[in-house]
Amino acid sequence: MPFHAAQLRMMRDGRPTILLIGGGHAHCSALDAWARRGTPDARIVLLSPDRHTRYSGMIPGTLAGRYEPDAGLIDLDPIAQRVGAVFIRDRCIAIDPRARRAFTASGESIAFDYASIDTGGAGYAARVMGEDPRLVDVRPIASFLSLQAERERAAEKPPRHIAVIGGGAGGIELTFALRQRYAEASTKLTLVAGHAGVLSGFSASVRRLARKELARQGSALVEEDARLEHSALLAGPHRLEPVDMIVAALAAAAPDWLRDTGLELDADGFIAVDRYQRSLSHPFILAAGDVAARQDRAVPHAGVHAVHAGPVLAANLRNMAEGREPEDSYRPRPASLFLLSTGQDEAIASYGPLAAQGRWAARLKHWIDTRWIARFRKSAFSV
Repeated sequence: MPFHAAQLRMMRDGRPTILLIGGGHAHCSALDAWARRGTPDARIVLLSPDRHTRYSGMIPGTLAGRYEPDAGLIDLDPIAQRVGAVFIRDRCIAIDPRARRAFTASGESIAFDYASIDTGGAGYAARVMGEDPRLVDVRPIASFLSLQAERERAAEKPPRHIAVIGGGAGGIELTFALRQRYAEASTKLTLVAGHAGVLSGFSASVRRLARKELARQGSALVEEDARLEHSALLAGPHRLEPVDMIVAALAAAAPDWLRDTGLELDADGFIAVDRYQRSLSHPFILAAGDVAARQDRAVPHAGVHAVHAGPVLAANLRNMAEGREPEDSYRPRPASLFLLSTGQDEAIASYGPLAAQGRWAARLKHWIDTRWIARFRKSAFSV
């Protein structure tokens, strides 16, 4: 029998089992909360296909060469050890809520009393735009940098023209990062922001700063929807060829495997959850991050919200495992602070209607990102 199956058999001591499915930002934050405030009276199992999870906030800086490739990685094994959890390196492929079992790619089944799902969203660029060998989807986030590096190694020379698809914060930061990465190669950069325009949903002042910085760095901006037709990249009436690489920074899609779980999903296929992050159909299953959709209020899919949902998961799972009702709910502030790296020594700060740009914003972003990562690096030596 596999080693982890033997471990789970040894854990049968009458306590309830909490199964954490996925090693996303919310689960990392939940484990950290338990490590700081005490673990619930339960057996804890962490199931993830990778030992390391990548912090999304540091991806643009890593791509720009400002961080080493492993700087944004979080090692899940010592974090699990710190709270006495069993870490199983395997992929969840199915859930049977009625039997309270999860099934893995290696053929294992894991029984649970309570579960939480934070596996991240799926990429769907190929579904939206069509198949193309030049297409690199930023999702799943864990594999984006390695896939991009593989493309670089396989190429005989730097790309002449890169098109970034998606006008959100991710698309903006990746455009700036790629400009820095290929600064010596005179690579042309085009951001195809979509019909809604660049940074839709942000203030007009932030949008102006972003457009001004794109122009200053020499990157083109096309505010039309991208599509692939007959192996050619088009945006509205514009033909953008020749293009060597197409980086898709689109919103997360719901993973296909959720459709067969029996959990109630929203219209887009995400797990429908209440204010306590509980499944509307199966309240002993919680979900957070890109796989979940709050039904009581709109909470965008963004790393900052997943991080803040982590302590809520930790508190509610503790209560449920100890026979109490969940009490905690994540309430996003009316405005969230966003710091968009320009790929150089500055960042654009956005807070509600306020916007600013400067070196101080880049230093603040670096401090926030490295401080969060350091919390998990320290835990590795405190087991």
